[in-house]
Amino acid sequence: MQSQNTDTAEPTLYAAHKKIYPREVGGYFTRLRMLSVIVLLGIYYLMPFVQWGDRQALLFDLPARKFYIFGLILWPQDFIYLAALLILAGLSLFFFTALFGRVWCGYACPQTVWTEAYLWMERKVEGNRSRRMKLDKAPSSAAKIRTKVIKHTIWIVFSLWTGFTFVGYFTPIDELGNKLFTGNLGPWETFWILFYSFATYGNAGFMREQVCIYMCPYARFQSAMFDSDTLIVAYHPERGEPRGSRRRGTDPKRAGLGDCIDCNVCVQVCPTGIDIREGLQYECIACSACIDACDEIMDKMSYPRGLIRYTTENAALGKSQHILRPRVMVYAAILLILCGILVGHLLQRVPLELDVIRDRNTLYRETSEGLIENVYTLKILNMDSKPHRYILSAEGIDGMKLVLDQSEILVEAGTVEQLITRIQADEYNMESRSVPVSFRLQAVDANHLQTTEEARFVGPGKN
Repeated sequence: MQSQNTDTAEPTLYAAHKKIYPREVGGYFTRLRMLSVIVLLGIYYLMPFVQWGDRQALLFDLPARKFYIFGLILWPQDFIYLAALLILAGLSLFFFTALFGRVWCGYACPQTVWTEAYLWMERKVEGNRSRRMKLDKAPSSAAKIRTKVIKHTIWIVFSLWTGFTFVGYFTPIDELGNKLFTGNLGPWETFWILFYSFATYGNAGFMREQVCIYMCPYARFQSAMFDSDTLIVAYHPERGEPRGSRRRGTDPKRAGLGDCIDCNVCVQVCPTGIDIREGLQYECIACSACIDACDEIMDKMSYPRGLIRYTTENAALGKSQHILRPRVMVYAAILLILCGILVGHLLQRVPLELDVIRDRNTLYRETSEGLIENVYTLKILNMDSKPHRYILSAEGIDGMKLVLDQSEILVEAGTVEQLITRIQADEYNMESRSVPVSFRLQAVDANHLQTTEEARFVGPGKN
């Protein structure tokens, strides 16, 4: 029996990866993007060194369960604020995407920001696009190995500094530096420095556009937030087609051509390697590099700019545009309401907490004076940045007495003070076996620092 040979190739699940060599470009949007990169990286790398009084201005102290945000100290009890911030961040993404498209991806996403930094270092070491392509295709040589070693050494050092800075948000940066130079880094600090360094090195140095195309979920559901009035980067085929090469100064109308000279520069500068002339694609991160590149070509050809530009689908079709549309107004209203609630809660937040635990081992006991006594354990949490003295009082039963060993309670900043107190009352003043009482804690030096906590007073009740 004769075997049959076929030339059909087996289908593959993933397309073979081709390295992208983004071409360097200048222009208004490129300068804007570079400014965004400098500002965001500057904030990231410098913020751990900013001091607020005698401590780090921004510090997430997980062992102590305290988050320092300039003058604000948040505790685990304030987790609701973190949840609110995450909700606001998500809604803000929806709001700005509905208005400006993928402006987050093109200008502020950490993947974009660090990739731009790594590309800049790569260009400084290996040269422009053509030289990088030529270097990668060249056979191994001492010069090639030396160039690659220099580039990766710079990348690794930058990655390690990135990981060190990241951990500096959770361990005070000066303390972390002392541990590093004395060789006393803890296992978790070492792990997270290396892990974050490796993630930065891998994502920004190697994976780059693959993170945006394959790993980022935002690209997959962005269409749900887009409409015909969302700002997008678009090529205008009615002006550019039919495309074709020609000499500089050629009148496209006389040549029967559009303004696009088919130079492919817009493809060469794209960090994800797409051709914007094929229409809106989910791989487009709206970085606007193709706009600057095309404008340069149009200037050289003495054609009007804007063959590729920021626009909307309605504008491209000659229809009227609407900035204030239902989804935008809904997002804006929700954002304003949530921001108002969050700010209001923060302004009314009292950095003081009182926890009252009644002794359940003995329901009550009778004193030598014939009074009913309950014992309570009090935990006073001073969430402020400075120590305070407090006065404790209680009410709820006529003639009740609060027995406390000290008239004023000193609680240091960011600490919990635990003490035992007793309430004594006459059983004839109790309306039932269990009566609600309230403890009130008031700071001596700050009228706004006060809180009240409810508890129960248990006794035999009236006979």
